[in-house]
Order: sequence, then C-alpha cells, then structure tokens
Amino acid sequence: MTSNTAQQDAAVADKAILANSAYADGRHLAARQSIYRWQQPRYDLPGIVLEELADTGGTVLDVGCGNGKFVNRLHKNRPDLQVVGMDISAGILTDVEKPVLVADAQSLPFADDSADAVLALHMLYHVSDIEATIEELARVLRPGGVLIASTNSAIDKQELDRLWARAAGDILGIPEGPARVSLSSRFSLEKAPGYLGTAFKDIRVRELPGAIEITDPAPIVSHLASYEAWADQCGVPFRETVNRAAEIAAAAVKTEGSFKITCLGGILTCRR
Repeated sequence: MTSNTAQQDAAVADKAILANSAYADGRHLAARQSIYRWQQPRYDLPGIVLEELADTGGTVLDVGCGNGKFVNRLHKNRPDLQVVGMDISAGILTDVEKPVLVADAQSLPFADDSADAVLALHMLYHVSDIEATIEELARVLRPGGVLIASTNSAIDKQELDRLWARAAGDILGIPEGPARVSLSSRFSLEKAPGYLGTAFKDIRVRELPGAIEITDPAPIVSHLASYEAWADQCGVPFRETVNRAAEIAAAAVKTEGSFKITCLGGILTCRR
C-alpha cells in the first residue's frame, strides 16, 4: 500500500466525493470487490461476520454498508436480527434490502446503548475524524456489544502499487511516477488496533492473507479504474495511466503466464 499525501488523505475522506462520485452507485465498489474472485484462498467475508455474530441477537447496524453485501446476507441467514444498513450515499443504497438510512458515521441517528452490534467494514478510512467516529460507534453499542471492523494491510496489493507507479512514470516520461491513492492507509490493519483501543478493550484481529493470480489483465484494469473519483489527486493523467498499466500487465501475462498479486486484509472484532 502506498502512503498518501495530505491532499490525497483529505480526498479519501471528502463527503462530496464519496457520496456523489466514488459511491454514487455500486459500480466502482463492485469493480474493487470483483478482483477477489481470483484470490486463493477465497474468504466468505459475510460468512465470517455471521460467525462473529453467532451469539448476538437484537439490532445490528451496518455503518457504511455500501452495496449491501453484508446486509443482504444477514437478512438471509439471520432473519431474527433487526439489521439496518446505512451509508452516506443514497445512490448506493438502491439495491440494499430495507430498512436503510442515509446517515453519516460521525453522527449516527441512534440513541446511546441502542445496538447490539455495529459493523464498520472497509469504511473507517473514509471518515475525516477516525477517533471521533469510533467513539460514536461505541456510543450506540449496548454494554457487551460487539463492533466488527475490517480493512487492508499496509502491504496489501503492493504489486498494483508498483504497476501504477511504473505506468505513471511512463506517461510522464520519468523512471517512476506518483504513487496511486490508497484508500486503506489512513486506517490500515496495522493502525486499526491503536485506533480501536481508544474505545474498546477487547480487540481480536483475524488476518486474511491470500494471493491473486490473473491471466487476463481486465480485472486489474477494472480495479485501477475504480479509483476514478480520486483522479484529480493522482498527479498524472488518470485514463492514460490506467491504459498504460493494462499494457504492462498484458506484457507480464504474455511473458510470465500470469500477473500475481499478494493480498492481506483483516477483520477486527471488538467488545466494550
């Protein structure tokens, strides 16, 4: 994972960009999720969340639920739970099973001690004040309630970072171009326990390592192109860089038989 500039960090947490561009609908998120079809081992992330909620009843709030991957699975497998999906973008909630709310994670429309579980899955890096948001998530949890968060490691998908830097360099005519925008770096797997420890005492980390091997560059192109909302923060013509990355990836597939990507994400289960 690359380290963002201050400008890039601000853009990753910019509410207007998130609601109106990055997550205006589910297109970009689905593109980023789709690359994991080629990961080995494959992880059933909603299934892992279900395991963590096995002893939980009552109300579950999925904060920053995106396209509803987890909400819909919970409705299907745990109809006994009262699941509420929330996101800052109204557009991305279109196909999420109801009830859903347009809400800001930093100011939840729920009373103190009103939820039995809160999900914050691959989203805490998008809030401007991470510490205050974690306090807000803790506020709505009942004593003994569970928070399940997820994010990626600082070393996740470094091959794509190197691919982008090489492609950007080629476009600019320099040996190595600017680093691509990282979504997870503000709340990486390495940083997450420190942040969560300000409001939670019991934090359990489950690392999810894997490897992706692709013989067609199309999924790589889709993944890189899904960062289009932050094109202005890339310091290089965005579409031209994506196209050059596609050429480099295609050449690697031709000479080496595949393009390999190492992955490391994780799920953190926390109790008050």
